[in-house]
Amino acid sequence: MSVDTSKSTALESTQDQDADAIHRAQELSGLVGDAPSAVPGYRILKPIGEGKYGSVWLAREQNTGKHVAIKFYTHRRGVDWSLLGREVEKLAVLYTSRNIVGLLAVGWDHDPPYYVMEYLENGSLAAQLAAGPIATADAVRIGTRICQALVHAHGSGILHCDLKPANILLDHDFEPRLCDFGQSRLADEHSHSLGTLFYMAPEQADLKAVPDARWDVYALGALFYNMLTGVPPHRTNENEQRLSDAGTLEDRLTVYRYLVQSGPKPALHRRVSGVDQQLAEIIDRCLAIDPSKRFPNAQAVLDRLVARERFRARRPLILLGLVLPLLLLLFLVPLAMEAMNDAVNTTQENLTRRALESDVLSVNLLADSINRELEDRRHELESLAASKELRQIVADYATKPLADRNPLLQLLGRLKRENDVRLTELGRVKDASWFLLDASGIQRWREPPSEKLDQNFAGRHFFHGGDFDYPENEIPIDNHPLQNLLISKPFKSSNSELFVVALSVPVLDPQIDEKVIGVLCRTLTLGNLLKDYQRSWQRNEVDGVNRKLAIVDGSDQDGKKTWQLVAHSWMDDSKLGNISENDFKKLRLEGTVDEDVIHDLEQLMKQSRKSDEGTSPEGEFDRTRQYIDPVREFDPDAYGGKWLAAFSRVGSTKWFAIVQERKDAALRPVEELRARMRTSAIVGIIVVFGLVVGSWWLIIALLNERAPRWIRFWRHRSSGIGTTTLSLTAKGSDSD
Repeated sequence: MSVDTSKSTALESTQDQDADAIHRAQELSGLVGDAPSAVPGYRILKPIGEGKYGSVWLAREQNTGKHVAIKFYTHRRGVDWSLLGREVEKLAVLYTSRNIVGLLAVGWDHDPPYYVMEYLENGSLAAQLAAGPIATADAVRIGTRICQALVHAHGSGILHCDLKPANILLDHDFEPRLCDFGQSRLADEHSHSLGTLFYMAPEQADLKAVPDARWDVYALGALFYNMLTGVPPHRTNENEQRLSDAGTLEDRLTVYRYLVQSGPKPALHRRVSGVDQQLAEIIDRCLAIDPSKRFPNAQAVLDRLVARERFRARRPLILLGLVLPLLLLLFLVPLAMEAMNDAVNTTQENLTRRALESDVLSVNLLADSINRELEDRRHELESLAASKELRQIVADYATKPLADRNPLLQLLGRLKRENDVRLTELGRVKDASWFLLDASGIQRWREPPSEKLDQNFAGRHFFHGGDFDYPENEIPIDNHPLQNLLISKPFKSSNSELFVVALSVPVLDPQIDEKVIGVLCRTLTLGNLLKDYQRSWQRNEVDGVNRKLAIVDGSDQDGKKTWQLVAHSWMDDSKLGNISENDFKKLRLEGTVDEDVIHDLEQLMKQSRKSDEGTSPEGEFDRTRQYIDPVREFDPDAYGGKWLAAFSRVGSTKWFAIVQERKDAALRPVEELRARMRTSAIVGIIVVFGLVVGSWWLIIALLNERAPRWIRFWRHRSSGIGTTTLSLTAKGSDSD
């Protein structure tokens, strides 16, 4: 098959590095000689280049003084004049494009023939790239201008077929101009045209190939790649050596096709700073090995470049559209959180205050009830101890042997039974025991009976009225029975082995009122102290709050208040019967945890004295938000954590009634409110964030040429473009 020598010559002349041709042109431009011929209207200044067809000279138009380039065809031998004429014809057709070198004049009848074109003083793009890759912004600008030139050429039915840096000239503003249409073809021509290795599409490297607009698309991608990386795609020393080793033209074309089609996908451009995803995808699609996967023409590439620039220009606004709502959201979130916390804290404060006010009312009622109960039992005991009959019998029989004590035993037994009947009829808890001690502390009677009858209890505090018990061998000689009513400290009964509290009153001599001849006592188990009130509260509790009741004793021991727990909802005979006296002492308010509570109780005691003196109490020492229940030592699951508690002094005693409720239970509505508000806030933030992101994505999709098909269809429908136009667009610049 015969091959046009122009094709072979074009391939051979462009396979070498463009820098060599540049070097030769620079050497030539330094020569001084005579021009091949004079051109009317122009003054030839100096040579600026030389090619296989002739030389190029810098000249000045005499009328305007404008510099031009004149190309003389001095090498006439072997010149394909049809090829040269085609270049001039193409330049003449494309003279209106500002991105293509302008043709100014032609002298075919001159000897030698010439044509005059624009002079671009900054030389070719190849000369610029000889120093290395250029900035991404400059590469995009130059590539876009060349793409516009190709669009103009393709629109005029002309395919360049040899796009490369050497065929791009730069004007004084470094704006590119496309030149050298020597290998160009008309769109309907079927004659082959070879381009330059490493810029030529793989299917173009076939002498039977028919010219296609996608050849220029591939070369445009290679041009972009070269500007960004400094080398065209697939160009390596190894590949150049393999091409040089090929013998014939067809062998070289075959090797080139193999190298491009089997080589790794060019990817150096993706590592270049400033190359975004859209630009990288444009270059990748231009360099697609399969022509059907490339852009169909230069217009499609230009549309994508314009869309990218439009997107980049709008990106600050788009980013602002995302950032502003997010900043607003971030600004509003702390305000909303602060408002939510304020609302929650206010609600919590109000709820806590209401709960404590309710607890204060309850504990005052409880303290009054306990005081009345103690007063009732105390009055009854004092009344009995003051009766002449009892005083006389105690005086007559208390010190006699047990067998001679029947009148005393019968009287006290009858009084105890009558009292039990009365308490039962009233629905109140009966006493644990009654007993009588003589003036020396010996127990002379007890109901229920005890094996320890006639034993000495002179060292016990409920006998002598002190703050503590004396050891049996350390009872002082001057130990005397108490002179006034005493509510004892809790102690473990030696008979029942239960913890009890005693009310003790002196029994005076019937003849001498100042002489104490005995001590009459009645005891209550600690577990029963609050039993009546606990049952009553469980029946009448209307607000659904599970309150616990307690009594704490602030008596002194060794000069220090013990704050011993006397009664508690947890305490019953089974629990108290299973703990030792040392364990029982753990049921106290003590340590750093209870310092504030102890301080409040002490202040409350002072306030009680001020009230008795007619002075108004100051401060709220009758409540606390940080109460720690001593019972937590034995039942942490039920009584651990913090409680709301209210205190009230029981009459003139050193006892304090306590009404407590779980802090977390009291504030559960607040936590539920906080949880609902937090959930609503999170949902609101997610919704707002979703709306912002969704709106942002929709705006980007609408601005992006690669928007989803349904968005593109809606966009075309909304702009009034019909189905035919949509179809053409899909097959044209927007087809993938």
